[in-house]
Amino acid sequence: MYELKTKETDASVSAFIESIDNPKKREDAYRLLDIYTETTGYEAKMWGPSIIGFGSYHYKYASGHEGDAPLAGFSPRKAKISLYLSMNENDRVILLNQLGKHTAGKGCVYVNKLADMDLEVLKACILRSMRFFKSQDDRPASKED
Repeated sequence: MYELKTKETDASVSAFIESIDNPKKREDAYRLLDIYTETTGYEAKMWGPSIIGFGSYHYKYASGHEGDAPLAGFSPRKAKISLYLSMNENDRVILLNQLGKHTAGKGCVYVNKLADMDLEVLKACILRSMRFFKSQDDRPASKED
């Protein structure tokens, strides 16, 4: 059976951020940590070796594949910072057009540095993404929803 590589761990978020070689990227990671914590209301957790995630949701595909993933998250990778954002297409087009300098994949937005982005738009993206993932969650609603 397939085992998920990206799952919540007990690894230290601070230790991970401190391991980032580039001082500017490390500074941006700490700033993102503050932004995501404030915006989501969740404590940061490591998901796998390199994703900083906030909250969680359970997904189940038609194929039967299922698992848990963070409601919101980012990863300060060597080349670019990956922001894990999924939204309905209309929200995605509008918000990403306002975000600032970035490239985008299906569920990721890649940025070089925070100075290239409108942080208020980033916060709106995080909230919309969380709303989207919560709507996909197949667990019963909890008191925190």
